[in-house]
Amino acid sequence: MTDAASLALAHEPVPAEQVVAGSPSTGYAPLDEPADGGRAGELGVWEMTPGAMRDVEVDEVFLVIAGRATVEFVEPVLPSIELSPGSIVRLDAGMSTVWTVTETLRKLFIAR
Repeated sequence: MTDAASLALAHEPVPAEQVVAGSPSTGYAPLDEPADGGRAGELGVWEMTPGAMRDVEVDEVFLVIAGRATVEFVEPVLPSIELSPGSIVRLDAGMSTVWTVTETLRKLFIAR
């Protein structure tokens, strides 16, 4: 069993070309070693500290465990969403987004 809420994550600064505001960092930990080499997807925990960053998404479904953030959809243009504990979101590969984190955000995700 793994406690995704308290799992220790090593953080790295967000690359400068992705930073929109502040000095955010991200951390990540895989939760399984896929027997198929990852073809069926990946399960993990991801975290971002306060600040804002640009990203290009992969196919992903996630559940917010802790924190607060806003995700702005740049391409395709869609309404922004507010994230808080319990939020469940699906992202499509290639979406261009801006993540603005106001309280360190931690999510459990499944991605392909």
